[in-house]
Amino acid sequence: MTEPEILRSEQATAFWDDRHKTVGELRSGGDKAFTHEQNEIFYALRLGRLIDVLGLAEDPPRQLFLLDAGCGKGYFSQAMAKFGHRVDGIDSSEHAIGLCTQRAGVRERYAVSLLSDWAPAELYDGVYCVDVAFHIMEDDAWEASMRNLASLVRHGGLLVVADHDADEDHVWGSYQKTRAARRYDELFAQHGFVRVGAFVPYRFFTSPAGFHVFRRES
Repeated sequence: MTEPEILRSEQATAFWDDRHKTVGELRSGGDKAFTHEQNEIFYALRLGRLIDVLGLAEDPPRQLFLLDAGCGKGYFSQAMAKFGHRVDGIDSSEHAIGLCTQRAGVRERYAVSLLSDWAPAELYDGVYCVDVAFHIMEDDAWEASMRNLASLVRHGGLLVVADHDADEDHVWGSYQKTRAARRYDELFAQHGFVRVGAFVPYRFFTSPAGFHVFRRES
């Protein structure tokens, strides 16, 4: 069986920028196999899971400084800002970031950047990366991206990355590659992180994806 030709780093920016230009509001950053209505549910479900793992339902609530790493058209960034948090959203797509900037409220800031390149002046209380890491096909680019995101979290802060809860790496097609859960554990441990609880699956239709959650303890 012929292996699929993977989407390499130099092609990925153009691919995702074109997808954000040509595919609907939610399907461009959601699942193209779902209808718009199904994607409405998919986004809402992921937002709920994200609220849980970031501990945003605490009482009394407190304002956090968050990074939406690979924000697309800003669904999760806008939601977090509505909850009272300050949010930076980054994405490689100029088109998507342009839309985010037009819609931004006072608690949101957006910038065009690769995950591996973002260098803010202030560390974050939480960094989340929703359905982006498994679209980085090349291992060196994936590792550079994950290491940089880890470096942006303050002591005691959370790092949340969506992937599958897999025992081994697996290439699903030209633009999706699962990394084994242990690779996240080993890489983030080098930056002082420990895993928080069990893997949090989306449980939406047959999707195997969900959240790996880590806290920076040193």
